[in-house]
Order: sequence, then C-alpha cells, then structure tokens
Amino acid sequence: MPPNQTPSAPQRRVLPEWAMKAGRFIVLALVFGWVYGWASPRMFPARTEFGFSHGLLHGGMMPLALPALVMGENVELYGNPNNGRWYKIGFICGINLCGLIFFGSAFWSPKRKPELDLSQHNSTTHISQPR
Repeated sequence: MPPNQTPSAPQRRVLPEWAMKAGRFIVLALVFGWVYGWASPRMFPARTEFGFSHGLLHGGMMPLALPALVMGENVELYGNPNNGRWYKIGFICGINLCGLIFFGSAFWSPKRKPELDLSQHNSTTHISQPR
C-alpha cells in the first residue's frame, strides 16, 4: 500500500443482515399464524358477551391474524356481542402490545458491547484510599 493511502474500513454486508431479519420475520409469522389458527376457535366462545379482558385478548391476537388468513384459515377477528367501549379499549391496547412484541422480536438485535482494553488498565489507580 502506498504511504499516503489510509486503510479502508471493512465493508459491511448489508444484504445478509437483512436476509436474516426477513427470514426470522417469515418464520415468526408462520409460527404466529399457526398459533392463531389453533387458538382462535377457543378464544371466541359461543353465547358470551365480551368485555375488556376479552377485548385485550382479541386485540393481542389481531396482529397474528394476517399470517393465519394468508395461510388460508378463516379466523375470527372481533368479538360480537361485546359490551361496547370497554371491549374496544381492551382491543386497541391488545393490538398495540402484541404488535410491539411481534415486530420487536422480528427486528430486534442485541447491541454489541465494545471490548475492554485491559493492557492499559492500571489497577492501583482505582483503589480507594481510607481517610
């Protein structure tokens, strides 16, 4: 390398990183779709007026409904009859919470901690002296 040329930074592989994230997303979507298809008939019992807790549960299952619908399942999305406003509040809270978990788990990657350089560490400078 010529003396006036600086070494370049290593190139990041963007495509494999996004491919891994997309793969995780697809696997999670398939698993969640299967779980929703299994759980949906059990979470919508007949002759029940749904309240806040059912709204929270149904809303939490709502983001999982798309993969189930794409996979060909005809699943319930919204409980009827319900008690009105409290069911809707629970439904919205459940959607937001489950969406956070679903998309957060699909795209989350832990931050790497920088490695400590112990060669320049002087342990005597950190000893507290009694007063």
